[in-house]
Amino acid sequence: MSGRIELSRRRFLQVLAGATGALVVGIPLVDAADVPVPAGWLGDTLYGLGAYVRINADGSVLIGARDPETGTGAATALARIIADELDADWSSVKVIGLGPATEEANGKPRFIYGHQLGGTGSSVPAAWNDLRQAGALARWLLTQAAARQLGVPADQLRCEAGRVISRDGRRLDYGSLAEAAARIDPPKAPVALKTPDRYTLIGHGTSDADALALVTGAVRFAIDHQPGDAVVAVLAHCPWPDGSLDHIDTAKALAVKGVLKVLQLAPEPGQAVGTTPRTASVAVVAETTWAALQGRAALDLKWKPGAAATESTAALEQQALALVADDDALPTKRVRDDGDVIASGKKAARRIEATYVQPWLAHATAEPMNCLARVDKDRAELVIPTQAPQDAWTVVQRLTGLPAAQIDIRVPRVGGGYGRRLDHDFVAEAVMLAKMLDKPVRLLWTREDDLTHDFYRSGSVHTLQAIVDHKRDVLAWNQRMASAPALVGRGVPDDRLWMSEASAAQLPAGLIPNYRSDWYALQSGTPRGPMRGMPDVANAFAVESFIDEIAHVMRENPLDTRLRLLGEARQLPLPNGGTLDTGRLANVLKLAAERINWSDWLHTVNGLGIASWHLDGAYVAHAIEASMKGEQLTIERVVCVADVGRVINPTGLEGQLAGATLDALSQALNLAITVKDGQVQQHDWKAYPLATMAQLPNTVDVIVVADDDRPPTGASFLAMPTAAPALANAVFRATAVRVRRLPLMKELLRLL
Repeated sequence: MSGRIELSRRRFLQVLAGATGALVVGIPLVDAADVPVPAGWLGDTLYGLGAYVRINADGSVLIGARDPETGTGAATALARIIADELDADWSSVKVIGLGPATEEANGKPRFIYGHQLGGTGSSVPAAWNDLRQAGALARWLLTQAAARQLGVPADQLRCEAGRVISRDGRRLDYGSLAEAAARIDPPKAPVALKTPDRYTLIGHGTSDADALALVTGAVRFAIDHQPGDAVVAVLAHCPWPDGSLDHIDTAKALAVKGVLKVLQLAPEPGQAVGTTPRTASVAVVAETTWAALQGRAALDLKWKPGAAATESTAALEQQALALVADDDALPTKRVRDDGDVIASGKKAARRIEATYVQPWLAHATAEPMNCLARVDKDRAELVIPTQAPQDAWTVVQRLTGLPAAQIDIRVPRVGGGYGRRLDHDFVAEAVMLAKMLDKPVRLLWTREDDLTHDFYRSGSVHTLQAIVDHKRDVLAWNQRMASAPALVGRGVPDDRLWMSEASAAQLPAGLIPNYRSDWYALQSGTPRGPMRGMPDVANAFAVESFIDEIAHVMRENPLDTRLRLLGEARQLPLPNGGTLDTGRLANVLKLAAERINWSDWLHTVNGLGIASWHLDGAYVAHAIEASMKGEQLTIERVVCVADVGRVINPTGLEGQLAGATLDALSQALNLAITVKDGQVQQHDWKAYPLATMAQLPNTVDVIVVADDDRPPTGASFLAMPTAAPALANAVFRATAVRVRRLPLMKELLRLL
């Protein structure tokens, strides 16, 4: 994103001496390392850390996690990377979330923490090559300080669990060395990193750094921050995304006790989607949340619909079906075209076709959108639950015009992101209101606001055709997809809009000699945005379900079909510059099959289903056992196998894989957003029901393939693409003796 920079080692590794005898290593802010928390009203659980590592005189260690913690365990993993190189005592470590840090560079703001993005699977891979150096430098400085105090060469000292230890057994705690270490000049050359055989934290499991605070309710999310001088604002949004306010009478609302003002907001013309209010709205500002809600209910409003007032998801689905069925319709983008799909049809022994329909989805984060903002002519201070702190900062800076040093953004733990908090429409609303009122504002969205004014994942239709020869080999694969692109209005050129919907690297590209993937754009006024696992989730469902269709027609074990497609273990180059390791993908498939007892596939009364996928160098497979009693579906067992290269925190990774699996199953079982007459029809959990504990499996059996010879890859949504198709394939097998596959698949897909 614009404004981000790659940090050099010399720029990254700087040392500060804290005013209280602390050693601070990392990137200094404009202010001193001991700058107090601004104004105090941000809360006593937030700290002005200003760097990645801070070792205090009492031996406590603060480690800054630059990427937001959205529930993926990223903050813990990032801290473990630094703490291992530091040889810190993990029990003395406190992990602190870092907001965006900026400095002036040639009159322009520059983000000095580099990568800051949560919930996208990029946190650990981006950290692996730079954050270790912060811990290594701190360890080197402490060792040098100990060498001077003990009168021995530094190479005769070792560090262990927060202590420097000499060969004769003398020990010095890090806390006692911090002040002296902070006064030592760092070396001009990079400090050598630890070899993997010396890792004591990396590869060893631990609970989330906030685990105790989470289970005891001590964690303060952004929505929990309530400074005493802040007013509360709730919004009445226009029900049509491109509508406008036609009539307003505020008398009854202003008569509600505690209501202070009623203000109008509108999207800013010319600004990218997600950086300005999503719709026209009316804000009710009050002393309390209850008063604000009562005031909103008392508003007399009439809205004027825009051009999208006639839109419906049902009509969009029919348009998509017509597009992908029309052989003469030119695709918006030919994503990939290998070989000659048309000519290969002349060698066809069988033609296999299937169509898959997937619904629109909402993010439905546990913590609704909210923002705490204080803005005056000299300073802006905000608490924002965001996945992209630097993008949030950019929105604040544009609306306030303040220089970098006068904008302070705090990012506490986030109550779920899933891509929704990559957009900052709610931040723009809060800043606008704070400027109008000249006092701090707590902007709160209700659950109804959250569901009906989201940036949704578009529904999609997929038509696939396979050509199989007399030797049972798949000669050709022709795939067509239609969807409304999520990147419209976000400053992305038209010829790149397809990138949120499809991938030239997705399976089975590269495995079949004649392969074509086409994408057709749907025109829609319903707001769309990034969604967890896009574009892989939608495509994986179609691809992995279709492979089972092929196996069924060929009267073949679906696992054998997949392994035959993968062929021998080899490295296949991908268009994005990466590689597909067919051996690693085959391995996770085999491990999942073994754990689910796939040898019983043909004979068990229950159904067994399997699916696999690859994402940015990581590999995943799901195997699911399902039973059907009448119309009652029971998910009996779920196995998830993942290969992510080196594992930083196995416990956190297992939890993330299990959580993403359950999220994907919930989407598959229950969820769909529908639009009628331009308005979203689902307003609450009753209409958009997340899966209950009774509907989900008792456990998710997670197998992690540790590969310490490879750098770590991300796993934020790794388990999302394959859970749903594995379930669909299991349901087919469970019902194969009673119903034909295609009607069942269409019915299941209707639920999806």
